Amino acid sequence: MKGGRKRVLVTGGAGFIGSHLCERLVAAGDDVLCVDNFFTGTKDNVAGLLDMSNFEIMRHDVTFPLYVEVDEIYNLACPASPIHYQFDPVQTTKTSVHGAINMLGLAKRTHAKIFQASTSEVYGDPAIHPQTEDYNGNVNPIGPRACYDEGKRCAETLFFDYHRQHKLNIRVARIFNTYGPRMHPNDGRVVSNFIVQALSGKPITLYGDGEQTRSFCYVDDLVEAFVRLMAAPDDVTGPMNLGNPVEFTIRELAETVIDLTGSKSTLETHPLPQDDPMQRQPDISLAKKHLEWEPKIQLRQGLEKTIAYFDAVL
Repeated sequence: MKGGRKRVLVTGGAGFIGSHLCERLVAAGDDVLCVDNFFTGTKDNVAGLLDMSNFEIMRHDVTFPLYVEVDEIYNLACPASPIHYQFDPVQTTKTSVHGAINMLGLAKRTHAKIFQASTSEVYGDPAIHPQTEDYNGNVNPIGPRACYDEGKRCAETLFFDYHRQHKLNIRVARIFNTYGPRMHPNDGRVVSNFIVQALSGKPITLYGDGEQTRSFCYVDDLVEAFVRLMAAPDDVTGPMNLGNPVEFTIRELAETVIDLTGSKSTLETHPLPQDDPMQRQPDISLAKKHLEWEPKIQLRQGLEKTIAYFDAVL
C-alpha cells in the first residue's frame, strides 16, 4: 500500500460497470489501474478520469499474464451481453477461465484481495424462484450461451479452489441485470435495446410474449455493493447475489420506456431465443445481512437517467 493509498486494479475498467467503479475508487483516493482490451469498453467511458493523478489506463487482455503491484483486484473483464459474448465464444470462455487464472495468480503473488464479477447466468434457466446462492443452477453446458454461463461457473470454481488451496482472500459477486449510462447502444441487452428503439421511433422488440421477468439494478447501486463487499470481513467470500429484487415483466419495461421517452413506438413480438431464462430475480438476503445493502434507485428514476444518456449519445 503506497503512501497509505490502496493500489487497485480494475480489469474491464473501461466497460459499462467498470468505468463507474473506477470513478468511485478514484474519488475515494485510491490509485486505480484500469486494464481493458477495448473489445466492448471504450476510452470515452473513462475520459473524465484521464487527467487524474491517481488514475492510469493500460491496454491489455487478461488471457495473458499481467505483472503489476496491487493491493486489490476487481476482475470485471468479460463481454456480458449475448451479442458480444457469442461473437467469439471460444475467446469468451478463455476470458473467463484464463483471465481468472491469471488474475488469481497475480493476487497470489502480491497477496492482494481479489473480487470476481460473476453473474446470475450461473443459475441458467432457474427451476427455483427467487434465486438463492445455494441453488446450483439449471445450465445447458453445450448451448449458445454456455461460453458465458459455464465460463463464469468455472471462474467461480477457480476462485474457491485458490481460496481453499492457497488461502487467497476472495470475494465473488453474482450480478443480476444492471443498467445505466454508458451501456453499449448495440449490446443487445433489453434496457438499451428498448431505449434506443423508443428514441428512434422504431418498433420495440419483445421476445416471446413479453411475460418473462427480470430484475433491474441501477449501476450506482451495484457499485456501492461492490465496494461494500470488498471491504467486508475476510470470512464474507460470497458467492453473493447483487441486484434489485423488484421484478418486472419485459412487457412492463417496454411500456415504461415508451412512457418516459414519449415515443410512438409499437410493440413487436419475435420468437424466444434458445435458453433464454423465463424468470430472473435475486434473493439478496445475504447482501442485506453482511453488507447492510439494498438498491435505493427505483426503475423509473434510473431509466430517466439512462434515457438522458442515450438521448445525448444518439
